[in-house]
Amino acid sequence: MHTNNKHNIDNFWVVGINYKKSDASVRGQFAIGNEQYDRLLSLAPQYGLTDIFILSTCNRTEIYGFAANAGQLTDLICSVTAGDAATFADISYTKNGEVAMEHLYHVGAGLDSQILGDYEILGQIKKSVRHAKEHGFIGAFMERLINSVLQASKAIKTHTALSGGTVSVSFAAVQYIKEYVADIKDKKIVLVGAGKIGAITCRNLVDYLQTSNITLINRTEETAALLAKELDILSAPFAALEEELAAADIILVSTNAPEPVILKKHIDGKGRKLIIDLSVPCNVAVAAQQSSGITFVDVDMLSKIKDETLQKRKAEVPKAIAIIEVHIEELKDWYAMRKHVPVLKEVKSKLKEIQIDPMLLNESVYVLPHEAHDEKIQKVLNSLANKMRQSNTVGCNYIEAINNYIA
Repeated sequence: MHTNNKHNIDNFWVVGINYKKSDASVRGQFAIGNEQYDRLLSLAPQYGLTDIFILSTCNRTEIYGFAANAGQLTDLICSVTAGDAATFADISYTKNGEVAMEHLYHVGAGLDSQILGDYEILGQIKKSVRHAKEHGFIGAFMERLINSVLQASKAIKTHTALSGGTVSVSFAAVQYIKEYVADIKDKKIVLVGAGKIGAITCRNLVDYLQTSNITLINRTEETAALLAKELDILSAPFAALEEELAAADIILVSTNAPEPVILKKHIDGKGRKLIIDLSVPCNVAVAAQQSSGITFVDVDMLSKIKDETLQKRKAEVPKAIAIIEVHIEELKDWYAMRKHVPVLKEVKSKLKEIQIDPMLLNESVYVLPHEAHDEKIQKVLNSLANKMRQSNTVGCNYIEAINNYIA
């Protein structure tokens, strides 16, 4: 078992893989579903890890946390995923300290997304952190960092056009259909999966393809039925999956299933079909992808779609980075002050002792009302905190603070 780690910036790490060095099939081997996330958190203390969270999306699988070394995080994530440690080591990246922090800001802003400015990542971060926090794995520093990342991302959304327009993986799927499929209104579309990405995709299909010839299927039938009613489209029970897929011209898949849900038997010999898989791991079996008459598209292929909106987003990158830098400096200032909290508490305690002991006070201080003593203590502490942050000479400032109070 590894030893526990101090929660300071030098011990903050991110280890992960993303679309830059691995394709969707490989990323799928290291995807973390809800059950794996729970298991990972339950095992974390055995690796000396008490402050971590996992971010697993179609673009990436990353583990953030405080550790003595990156190996603790790597060993933990490989203990619960289908992929092997050798493969992970070959394609993974490791970042430490301020570089790791900056990486998280960039991820949260959509700067590191496969489709630049994809704002859906923010909701995924919130969900991942909330899950870790519910299990007691988010400490004070991590929470402050996450809040700063969310604030930076919100500021970028408000003050730049980095996420302007309608470009995301789900929207790219719609663009692909518009470009490569003729007579869309005559085509039967089946969407499997009504989670967050599935719901967004479904709305995009209705809004931008201007068709209602869509059937929504989800394992939880009620979820599909409610969304279908809202959008005035059809829904079908999961038990009817094979029948609906056989009749479909276009199939979109967005589920959290750890294994493929679209199999060769579902579509083999059932005519020409376009299948778009937005899931990682892939939810369409390889044999189904390669079946005769099937055109298969995954998230990596969709990310190659370029348009005017993406070009405009690239021009906004410097503005986004400038906003991030401001938030990082604010966090570093808070962190620097946090290191001095024990000394400040000790000084405050000593000044309180002086406050109630007339023998230690000169006459001008002693005649002050009690409220004025408290106000003076706070002013002294504020002055001390600023000097400690600027000069980092704790001992001298400690003496100076007491002298300032009794002067």
